[in-house]
Amino acid sequence: MGKGNTSRGVQAGLVQSASSSLQEARQALANRLRELVKDAGLDGKDLAALCGWHPSKVSRISTAKTQPSENDIRMWCRACGAEDQTGDLIASLRTTEGTWLTWRRLERAGLKRSQEERLPLYQRTRHFRSYSVWALPGLLQTHQYTEDVLRTIQEQRVSVGDVADAVAARMERQRVLREGQRVFAFLVEEPVLRNTLSTAEAQEEQLEHLLSVSVLPHVSLGVVPVAQQRRQLPVENFWIYDNAQVNVELVSGYLTLTQPSEVKAYVDMYRTFAGMAVYGARARALIHKARASLA
Repeated sequence: MGKGNTSRGVQAGLVQSASSSLQEARQALANRLRELVKDAGLDGKDLAALCGWHPSKVSRISTAKTQPSENDIRMWCRACGAEDQTGDLIASLRTTEGTWLTWRRLERAGLKRSQEERLPLYQRTRHFRSYSVWALPGLLQTHQYTEDVLRTIQEQRVSVGDVADAVAARMERQRVLREGQRVFAFLVEEPVLRNTLSTAEAQEEQLEHLLSVSVLPHVSLGVVPVAQQRRQLPVENFWIYDNAQVNVELVSGYLTLTQPSEVKAYVDMYRTFAGMAVYGARARALIHKARASLA
């Protein structure tokens, strides 16, 4: 099997594993709804008749094949005489929906809001770990680099034109890099140093900034070199927040993982990449090499 096929296989396996958190959350909600029907002494046909639905809808929701809407849950609880359960079940639904968000849904109100919504997570996290395969992580970006990245995203998939406000929100979020007792560990694949949506001048400024951040005492910057016999091919961008949550950036959306076993899988993956990276003077040499290539 070629390296390209191996890489696709590795990524597909990780995505499949990650998506199990979403399926488990959906199944747990379906189980609770099914228990309400049983406790009420009803069956699926009875519930369907009370709600005015086709029995197949009840079956799909009960088996987690279809995600219920908030109104579905209200009607389900009313039919089962369990309206006191409505609030908790809707909260569970919202948590489940938050596990997987398409970019269209996440960014439907614009890029600024999607930037601001992550701020509480950043503020409560004390140990950040980031792996990047296509662009530098937001906490390390200059103003111009951020503007160029977000403007490209806006042009591709966002109808709201709020790039300037989104850039300001990301710059504000970068305050966590210099405030509080936090530790940051960044891993980037070497091509990231050359990948750019910016001009050569903006990219040079970005690399200079990267050099200055890399010497901060609470920051570890590792670069995974291209020219080596790899033990693991690149995967999707991901962030680890403490040991509590992982966020994964996929082509189609944004995945949040909190299951301990899946968080551990990404922690282990991070350690593998960390063992392949170079640090300190060797990492800075690769940054200088990327700068020189701009000429």
